[in-house]
Amino acid sequence: MAHALPKRITKETQRLMVDPVPGISAVPDESNARYFHVAIAGPDGSPFNGGIFKLELFLPEDYPMAAPKVRFMTKIYHPNIDKLGRICLDILKDKWSPALQIRTVLLSIQALLSAPNPDDPLAADVAEQWKTNEANAIKTAQEWTQRYANDV
Repeated sequence: MAHALPKRITKETQRLMVDPVPGISAVPDESNARYFHVAIAGPDGSPFNGGIFKLELFLPEDYPMAAPKVRFMTKIYHPNIDKLGRICLDILKDKWSPALQIRTVLLSIQALLSAPNPDDPLAADVAEQWKTNEANAIKTAQEWTQRYANDV
């Protein structure tokens, strides 16, 4: 039997629709209100600038006691995002708190695009490149952004 959505999810969804985060769109799926189609614009001044990155965000049954599941659907060259689109971000793991919201998570992911952290990598090869030859890593990130994040 389908459960009604918790009030909290309904309220957060309405806020995302009425007061969207600049550079981010998060639209609930028509058939599953716990599943969101997300698009994040690459932040100005980052190697991802000019790209639109598609992500999926899913709210598990025990949300907000458990973190949302988020992953990149668009290929991205980033030390904290692996080939499967999984994201290394503390608030999606051990630093999750029920006080956080969908918009907080999306803002944190947007911030991660502005400030890659090769010291806490998910993609070791990319992090290594970022540490040993940052200019080259940024160039690759820009090329991937042009190639993969422009099919809007």
